[in-house]
Amino acid sequence: MDVLRDKVERLNAGECPIYEPGLPELLARHTRSARLRFTTDIAEAADFAELHFVGVGTPIDADGRSYDNGQVFGAIRQLAPHLTKACTIVGKSTVTVGTTAEVTALAQRLAPAGANVEVVWNPEFLREGHAVDDTLRPDRIIAGVTSAEGEKAIRAVYAGILDAGVPLFGCDPATAELAKGAANTFLGLKISYINGVADTPTCPPRSPAPT
Repeated sequence: MDVLRDKVERLNAGECPIYEPGLPELLARHTRSARLRFTTDIAEAADFAELHFVGVGTPIDADGRSYDNGQVFGAIRQLAPHLTKACTIVGKSTVTVGTTAEVTALAQRLAPAGANVEVVWNPEFLREGHAVDDTLRPDRIIAGVTSAEGEKAIRAVYAGILDAGVPLFGCDPATAELAKGAANTFLGLKISYINGVADTPTCPPRSPAPT
């Protein structure tokens, strides 16, 4: 589901708005087969699905020290009032620790299904240019769950990947949120380190040995 009608129409036509190796072919194949479709109607999506993946942007906040979770809570405020049956919301975005608890409270307060709405935090670890492979053949899946029902839902949706031997690390939501933040921080550390090495002045050339 997306709020941009033009984008949804293009996606339903099998047109990929971004480039990732392998993605245009997958999109075209599954939209043609009707296994994959897009809509601007959030009520339709809420009624159709048992799992709702929320993948919205979380840019760095104005303080430079945390994430702006406004789009996450905005998505929940739109979705939750249409949730009339038991379901699971799966968060994919990078968020500050404690967000899952806040999302759960908000979703269960707004949803007619109330406490039957589960929230799981399942951060993604995708590399640019390798997103398809990292999605279908990840090296691990991390799921922050608070109930057996939430873990069961995650194991069901990833059954094929788990059967291929990919490990699932179940933990509490705060640990899942922290794992994603730590991975991003470590990546930034590695980039800073190699940039520092690249900027290090090289030693002057040695004088030739006397003959």
